[in-house]
Amino acid sequence: MKEYKYKINGNEYKVAINSIEDGIADIKVNNTAYKVEIVAEKKKAAKPAIKRPAVAPAPAAAAAPVAPAGGKETGVKSPLPGVIIDVCVKVGDEVQVGQKVAVLEAMKMENSINADRAGKVVAIKANKGDSILEGADIILIG
Repeated sequence: MKEYKYKINGNEYKVAINSIEDGIADIKVNNTAYKVEIVAEKKKAAKPAIKRPAVAPAPAAAAAPVAPAGGKETGVKSPLPGVIIDVCVKVGDEVQVGQKVAVLEAMKMENSINADRAGKVVAIKANKGDSILEGADIILIG
């Protein structure tokens, strides 16, 4: 039998693991018995690995934004994962370099997302309240 003490949100819990058989653990939490199904057992690692969502690689950095040839559209991308709390433009709006196009909340901070080139908004890819990943398009400028 293994015994552990946990403190969760200021509450202390005494956990005793009596046995584990066929993926079912017989445990007691504060002297109340439970049968717990083990879904997946995690292996111990020397250093905890930080898992990040897979994101398409960002284009190679350039000294200044370059307008695409042939009138193709390019996206204003999210610089980090977060939640869109405002989209400041509509489809058809003309935007200038540096103009605020959206507001992203990340790590409890509001971040203004600015257009990296001038042009016309041809699509809005993220709406207010959407969770987005780093590198995801917020709007497309044509």
